[in-house]
Order: sequence, then C-alpha cells, then structure tokens
Amino acid sequence: MITTRALTKRFGTTVAVDAVDLRVREGDRYGFLGPNGSGKTTLVRMLLGLVYATSGEIELLGKPVPKRVAEVLPDVGALVEGPGAYGHLSGRRNLALLDAAGRGGSRRTRRGRIGEALERVGLAHVDQRPVKAYSLGMRQRLGLAAALLRKPRLLVLDEPTNGLDPQGIREIRELLIELNRDGTTVFLSSHLLAEVEHLCTRVGVVDRGRLVLEDELAALRAATGRVLVATPDAADAVAILDGRVENRDGERLVIRHEDPAALNALLVRSGVRVRSIDSERRTLEQVVLEATGPGSDRFGEPG
Repeated sequence: MITTRALTKRFGTTVAVDAVDLRVREGDRYGFLGPNGSGKTTLVRMLLGLVYATSGEIELLGKPVPKRVAEVLPDVGALVEGPGAYGHLSGRRNLALLDAAGRGGSRRTRRGRIGEALERVGLAHVDQRPVKAYSLGMRQRLGLAAALLRKPRLLVLDEPTNGLDPQGIREIRELLIELNRDGTTVFLSSHLLAEVEHLCTRVGVVDRGRLVLEDELAALRAATGRVLVATPDAADAVAILDGRVENRDGERLVIRHEDPAALNALLVRSGVRVRSIDSERRTLEQVVLEATGPGSDRFGEPG
C-alpha cells in the first residue's frame, strides 16, 4: 500500500527525512512513531504529494507519487496537520463542499455518505452551528469524517486523536480497528506511544529523519524471560524458587522463568496460591528508547 525507497527531503542544509525505506502492507494498522520534529509530518506530506521529495521514490497503492497522485487520491482518506474548514459554515456544509470538489463520489449519494461519516465519528448530533464554534476535538472528528467520505482503501492520519479526551481517543481507536477489519489499511503517524501500542499491529520508528526500526508489534514486544506472579503466599514462593525471584513488591513477584504454565504448576503443587500469572513482555516504550537512544524522551510531549 505504501512503499518508499531512500526517500529524502532537505530544506536548505537541514535534512528532515533521511533515506527512509518504508513498507506498509495491505491490511496493516501501521503506527509511524517519532518525537515531535523527527520528520513524521514531512514524510506524510510527501506521501500525499503535498511536498516534493529531494530524492528517492514513493509508491502509493502501487503507483508512483507524485507523478500519478491524482489517480491514487480517490482511494486515500487523509487527515494531516489538523483539519481545514470554512469556519463560518457548518460541518455538514464543509463536507458537502469538500465532496463536490473531489473525485469518485456521486452527487446523488452525497447526503447519505456525509451523514454516515458524521455518525461514525460521533458528530451526527451536531446542529448547524459553524465550525468556528467547534472544540479542537470536534474539529479533529470532522477532519476524520472528511477522510471517510469515500470509504478509502487507505487511511493516512497525522495525530488523529489530537485534542480528544480519553473517551474520544477510545472511540476513534475502536473506529479505526473496525475500518481495518472491513478492509481499510490504516497508516497513523503519532508521537503517543501508548496509543500506538493499543491500536497498531505494525510499527515504524523515525528519529532525526531516519527510520531506525520497523517490525511487527508482537515481535517487538517479545517475552523477556521473566514471569509476573501475584500471590498472597509471596514469602513461600520466594523460598520455593531458590533465588529465581528478581523482585518482590508485596504480593507481586518478578521471577526468572521461560514457561508461565510450568511455573504455575510448580507453585500450585507446593501449596502456593496464585492470583495471576503472565509472561513479562517489553513495552513499546522500552523498544523505542533502545532504538532511538539519548533524546528520545521527547516522545509524548504535547504537539
């Protein structure tokens, strides 16, 4: 769905995107992670033909961009750097104008498609108030509704949950998972590690313009060789496990062991009550910090 080869963008002497080889496959929920200023938005804008690359190649839906971008865009929904809208018009009127100016949508079905898009992003109840009276979160929802007008094969989203409260973030996450399940590939650029960890199946990490990591999220979050156990008999468990307990915090133990099932069987046979047991896995934060090194604490800072 998206392929780049040695994609580079320079602004004078500043290298914003540095020889990036990106691959987003059909059906992915791809999280494109990077701290603010790492080149994420510049790369997204190049994908959509809004900014020209200094060098390198881009393919979107199997076609070269920007050369054939006009053929591709009807199948791509995008929300980049916040939604644009006419502040004096209602959300519905803004979507109608946007749809009329685009390609691939029937005028006859326009009203129904606008209603469906607003319903999906939680704005169906909004009256005829002008967009200038919308909150930032409502504007984000309207931008996402615009991206959904033509049931795109590919969604390209830049910080889509910006300005949303926790309930709104969860609703958008559930919507994106549903769209992906129905066949839409999702490419989401973000600096919020927790949101990408909840939503995405595949991750790319960019730092200072370079792609430093790209892999399946499940593979990145591999087991650490430790097991997390909660037991009211923590002291007995420590004695039984003979030095394999690396940390104890009340009833919670961190134990060196490869097999939670075998460890659970051992503890139960020894009379230890086990409230919960699970493999410890690396967090996405740990993975990213290892890949990016010093300065990567810029992740999660407000955009």
